Formats: sequence, structure tokens, C-alpha cells
Amino acid sequence: MTAPRPYIPRAGKRAPLPGRPKSRIAELRVWWREVDRVLLFLILGLMACGSIAVAAASAASADRLSTATETLPPLYFFTRHLAWQFVGLIVMLGVSMLTREQARRLAVVIAIVMLGGMFLVPLIGHEINGARRWLKLGMTLQPSEFLKPTCALAMAWILSWRLRDPSIPVVALTGILLGLIVMLLMLQPNLGDAILFAGFWFVLILLAGAPMKGLGMLAGSGALLLTATYFLYDNARHRIDSFFGGGVAFDQVDLASRTLSAGGWLGAGYGLGIRKMTLPEAHTDYIFSVIGEEFGLVVCALVVLAYLAIVARVLMKLIDEDDLFALLGGAGLIALLGGQAFINILVNLQLFPSKGMTLPLVSYGGSSTIAVCLTVGLLLAVTRRNPHLKRETRGLADFIGWSEKRASGEVLLKREIHP
Repeated sequence: MTAPRPYIPRAGKRAPLPGRPKSRIAELRVWWREVDRVLLFLILGLMACGSIAVAAASAASADRLSTATETLPPLYFFTRHLAWQFVGLIVMLGVSMLTREQARRLAVVIAIVMLGGMFLVPLIGHEINGARRWLKLGMTLQPSEFLKPTCALAMAWILSWRLRDPSIPVVALTGILLGLIVMLLMLQPNLGDAILFAGFWFVLILLAGAPMKGLGMLAGSGALLLTATYFLYDNARHRIDSFFGGGVAFDQVDLASRTLSAGGWLGAGYGLGIRKMTLPEAHTDYIFSVIGEEFGLVVCALVVLAYLAIVARVLMKLIDEDDLFALLGGAGLIALLGGQAFINILVNLQLFPSKGMTLPLVSYGGSSTIAVCLTVGLLLAVTRRNPHLKRETRGLADFIGWSEKRASGEVLLKREIHP
């Protein structure tokens, strides 16, 4: 029996790499097998819900933003939202097809670029409603929106260095990076995003094995900083005073709460809401209240359950993850996504001061929609897994005490780290 002849590529062609798909169709098949399809369909369902909600809120926002010289059509924001969602879907699916190494490299590059953009915002940034958070580069771009998911992966990568060399002060390095970002955010000012950055960083160092004593000191320091923010920043003080005392100039939260409950359990019906017409930012920050008025509290509960299902699904994937970078990256991204949704919903329920924060995957947005889709794409990329690959270790289960040796004397496999 003769041995198979070796492959000799023709001029201008490369030999196929071993173990890699040989065509785009094969790559798509591998992606479809490895991607978490349940998570993908939950995300697409929320995006579809967001399109319907923006269509319902578009008339109210168009009416409020129309002027004597220009009248916006009722579906102005809806049509633009569909266009941004289409671009966001391309970004999400494209990023989700990357390997973990490619996703990490992309995140680090974008994080560096957007951190540079954060330095430019106080100098040449575009101001809207008293806040300077945007750069006008042909389109309005908010660097902090793209920095959030990419910084989460970059920090996860830095924290994973500890397995190679425990002497590297990875917690201190990420802490310095966080302090720099928070300082730049407070110059805008943008307290909401500063809280989100601190929140997912705390989750990352918690899972990375930071000592409980140090975590307690960090929590105390965070409380002191929030207290100082109340006295140093007028915007934060007015919002907090409005939340506890029922202010007049900053009463958007009260309007949102009244709009949310106006529809009752089943809602007034699509296009029949009245209170939404007086609600500021109905298509962005307070889209959840519009859903409550037009579609009812039952649909609001379903939206909340969808977010909880996404968070639970990711945590279930991380339970068996044996790659520390993927474990930390997935946890940081889902803490970011879930935390932003949680804060937005609490604001609409009048349980949290207004933060100017959108509802991810649902609210209208331009570059913010693309940034959220980038977040989801990175999340799908780091949670991709060969369903036929057997695991001998547990990832998140190690931290919560669920891991056990399968047999006496059996040594569990070590977690691998991407270079």
C-alpha cells in the first residue's frame, strides 16, 4: 500500500494549515458548533424587542426634539435605530467568530485607542446637556462606551499573568488603570460609567483570588469616594437630592416611574401611550418606562427575565471553564452588561438616582449600539467551546467550592493561559 502523496501547493497558493478549516463554509460550521446558540438567540430576541420599543418611543422623542423650522417624522428614531442595529449585528457576529486569542488582541488594541480618545474628550470633546463625553469624528463617538468591554478583557488578560508569575502585582496594575479611567470619566463628568468600571473590576479581582481583607478595604475606599463625589460634583448632588427629596429641576426619574405604571399589567397598546409624550429621552434612558406604558408590566417582567437568563447562561458556561483568561473575561463582560441593565431598570423603577445610562440591546443608540454589540460579540467569542471537548476541571466552581476530585489521588488539570 503506497503512502499518500504530500500536498504541493501551486504557485501563489498556500498549503492548508493542519487542524484549521479549509474554507469559509467550514469556518462557519465550526463557529455554529462552538458558539452558545441559546445565548445568541436570547440576545437577538432582546434586540428585536428593542426595535419594537424604539418604534413606540420614537414619536414622543421626535415631537420633543422638533423645532419651529424642522419637524421630525414620528418614526425618525426607529428607522435610524434599524440602520444602527444592522451595523451592530455585523460587528457582533464578526467579532464572535474570532478565537479567544484574536478577541483578546482586538480588545487590547481598541482599549489603547479609546483610552487615548478619553484624554482628548476634555480638550476637544462635544458637549451635550452639560456633559462633555463625545468626540465628533464624522460621527458622534463616545470613547468610554467602547472602552468598557475592551478594558474588561484587557484587565482579565493582565490578571491572568498571575498564574505564570505570582510575584507580578497584577491587582495593583489593574487598579492603577482603573484609577486613571475613573479620573478621566469624572472630568466629563460621567459618574455612571465610573461606577460600572469599578463594578466589573471588583468582580475581576474577586475571581482572580484577591484577599478578602484587601477587598474589604477597597469596598470602604469606594464608599468614601462616592461620599466625596456628592460634595464635589453638583450634577451628582442634584440627582441624589432629587432621588431622596423629589426635586423639580431633576425629576426625570419620577416622570419615568409614573410612565412605567400608567399602562397597568397589560399596557395601553402600541402607540396609545400618553405619558411618554412628556418623558425626556424616551427612546434611550427611559425606554423601559415606555415599554411599561404601552405593553404592560407583564412585558417588563419578561424583559427582566431575559436579562437574568443571559446572565445565568453565561455563568453556567463559566462553571466548567478551565481557561483563567476566558473565566475572567466572560465574568467581566457579563458583569458589565448585566450591571448596566440592572442600573437602568432600577432608575426607571425610581429605586436609583438617574445616571444617564441606556438599556443595553434595547435603547436607541448610534455608536452606543455598536459598542453594546461589540460587548456581546466579545462575550460570544470568549464563551465559545467545542461541545465534544471533555473537561477535567471546573472554573468558576473552583471559586464557589463546587469542584471535587473525580477519584482519589487524581490530579486536576491546570488552567491554561493564552500567551
